Amino acid sequence: MNSRISGFYKMTQEERMKIVKEFADLNNEDIDAIKGRALDFETANRMIENVLGTHEIPFGIATNFLINGKDYLIPMAIEEPSVVAAASNAARIARIKGGFHTSSTDPVMVGQIQICDLETPYYAKMQILEKKREILEIANDQDPVLIKFGGGAKNIEVRVFEKEKMVVVHLFVDVRDAMGANAVNTMAEAVAPFLEKITGGNVVLRIISNLAAYRLARARAVFDAGELGGERVVNRILKAYTLAKIDPFRATTHNKGVMNGITAVVSATCNDTRAVEAGCHAYASREGSYTVLTHYEKNEDGDLAGSIEIPMAVGIIGGATKHPIARASLKILGVKTANELGEILASVGLAQNLAALRALSDEGIQRGHMKLHAKNIAAMAGAEGETIDIVAEKMVERGTIRIDVAKEILAELKK
Repeated sequence: MNSRISGFYKMTQEERMKIVKEFADLNNEDIDAIKGRALDFETANRMIENVLGTHEIPFGIATNFLINGKDYLIPMAIEEPSVVAAASNAARIARIKGGFHTSSTDPVMVGQIQICDLETPYYAKMQILEKKREILEIANDQDPVLIKFGGGAKNIEVRVFEKEKMVVVHLFVDVRDAMGANAVNTMAEAVAPFLEKITGGNVVLRIISNLAAYRLARARAVFDAGELGGERVVNRILKAYTLAKIDPFRATTHNKGVMNGITAVVSATCNDTRAVEAGCHAYASREGSYTVLTHYEKNEDGDLAGSIEIPMAVGIIGGATKHPIARASLKILGVKTANELGEILASVGLAQNLAALRALSDEGIQRGHMKLHAKNIAAMAGAEGETIDIVAEKMVERGTIRIDVAKEILAELKK
């Protein structure tokens, strides 16, 4: 089926559900999960501590995504208005020139083992490297299933902190289709006693790093200049992008636009949003100052060529991905590997960022954002049912979207 669905936002819930059900071959359990009946108290109480209940946020679908010639519907769980619509619109524009094209590296995560109290840390580094084979064997003995599927500990690196009399061993682990924290942490803990024996030092930390600098997802797309609003808008987008490249105050908000899309999909698939966000923001600072995660250039046709490269530590097995809403989301996406999921996330991040830049560079962010936010304001003012839409429309007509205006309109309607 085609993900280019015109007027999806105008459809009823049941009409939308019918399309997504057919697209992803969902069953009744999947549909119940999407409708908000997935997590009972007993399940929640096993997931975290001191549970009182559950917290729901809207679950939507971004349409129009064409990635490597394949159509995708994108599940997004987010509370912020305009995000799903913006991603869908940017994907529609990218589709004109062939959609998104992606690539990724092997799913390698880093486990860190910190060894302290070393009088001769450089000497200790040599001792550790001499025992590389034994270290990898100890690590791989912890997870024969991962080894069976082609993963496991592949290499080590030793970093010396001379002043602190400390070395940090990096254990490089191919985690295949998992996020990898449990496997990497288990391996790091297993090799720690052997490293103490080799060096005579004291191991303190044994834990995964969320800077997944060796597990990268990349995406690129060409956005049609005419659909963006013409040469003027393209040039203004490039000027806004230039400021983000050189100014961390702007870069932070620029990258927040990237993460709006990525975090919504990570949340929908029940992956670790904090790990992904921490890794992306750290990657944006890898050269010593905070800068952009995306890049834009004008090509010879005058169109906007966009690209993104980000660390993407996500999985399709393990962790909370067994949650019913995660299973339904992964079924909608139709992904077969964690790498494919990472590449989709890179595409969504690029689309979301482009949509934000376009709005900022043309009409301003508030016009479209507040139009969608008007319904929330109307509800806060006390409107209910169909009255919410009426109050929202009247605020948009007046060009003022505030709670006092909503209350005034509501009072007029009641009269």
